[in-house]
Amino acid sequence: MSFSHKEEHVDYDMLKLEVNLDDISGEWLGYVMDQLFEAGANDVFYTPIYMKKNRPGVMLQVLCSTQFLEEIERIVFQETTTLGVRYYGVNVHRLERSFYSVNTPWGEVAVKKGTYKGKVVQHAPEYEDCNNIARTHRVPLKHVYQEVWKQIQN
Repeated sequence: MSFSHKEEHVDYDMLKLEVNLDDISGEWLGYVMDQLFEAGANDVFYTPIYMKKNRPGVMLQVLCSTQFLEEIERIVFQETTTLGVRYYGVNVHRLERSFYSVNTPWGEVAVKKGTYKGKVVQHAPEYEDCNNIARTHRVPLKHVYQEVWKQIQN
């Protein structure tokens, strides 16, 4: 799911959900992540942790708007092994975002630009464009990124 932020702003209606899991496979986590993004999650990530009795586990965290809580919770309970979900409100400050393209010897790459209080502070080449170019032209991915950064700095 792609979100567009035409202006810098703060979202006050966001939630962060967390669950600790010690009995779930990596394949399931990938599946759950896809399901959560499709349901409207803004971000999904997991972190290795140590739980009771020093058991290795994973903390699954989801950032979403309050409007998606019920569906996100349903997915977490239905698709993971957890018996409980913690969630709390968070504020998210989003930069104004826009896109432009740069030309490389192998084709165009979209670049996301982030603006803070009217000043450009971030540039991020779009991974999918770089990945497609690297695979199509059999060029190392790092070379594609290097070329994009060279174009950004000019």
